[in-house]
Amino acid sequence: MPFGHWVDHFERNDAVHARVDAATEFDESCIIPDHVRRPLIDSARRFQLGESGDGAQLPSKAAAAGDTEYHSAAKLFVAEEQQHAALLLRLLGYLGGQPMSSHWSDAVFVGLRRLIGLRTELMVLTVAEVVALSYYGGLTAMAPDPVVRAVAARIVDDEHAHVRFQQEWLRAGFARSALVSRVLAFSLWWCVAIGATVVVAVDHGPLLTAIGYRRLRFARDVLADFDAVARYVCRFTADGPRSMT
Repeated sequence: MPFGHWVDHFERNDAVHARVDAATEFDESCIIPDHVRRPLIDSARRFQLGESGDGAQLPSKAAAAGDTEYHSAAKLFVAEEQQHAALLLRLLGYLGGQPMSSHWSDAVFVGLRRLIGLRTELMVLTVAEVVALSYYGGLTAMAPDPVVRAVAARIVDDEHAHVRFQQEWLRAGFARSALVSRVLAFSLWWCVAIGATVVVAVDHGPLLTAIGYRRLRFARDVLADFDAVARYVCRFTADGPRSMT
């Protein structure tokens, strides 16, 4: 599958990001009530840590796959994720919070990503990005602050494209796999998705509650999106992800 169009997409996005980020008023005073601001700081710190990895593993594995266009696109994808980390760092400063250097959930996530090869890394990464769609989507719709909503909207827009990017590679890979392999991968992938959804719903529950996003609704939203993504990738159906359309 050609990936040159993804190189074009990520390169075009640089100009879009520059305009959006310049328009976000981080210099304004934060007036979020403490019952929202404090859990938002705690939550944003963990997401910022997750976005701030050096990203060396993915481009290295992409290079080993032997597709030069995909390798170029993967490097640009990693750069875009690192932009998210920088943006969240600015948001923490706006909120009056500080970044964290480690968290057990990030260590588990990184360990799972590096467990085997490129396909496993992308499957785990896709789970994180599907979770991010509902997390940042909730902030975009419900956060009581225009700066927070702008940052969340900027990131969730990228994540929609990121999920499609991962889908294309994974679907092409699974197309060459036996049915038994696809069923096994689908089952294990679901286990990771359910586990990640529960962890985020519990760990970030105070923020979800503070903005009026019920944890059960959050979990349902995440798993509905993941179901569509996984079915598309594993070719059980031809449906695309619900939240991408």
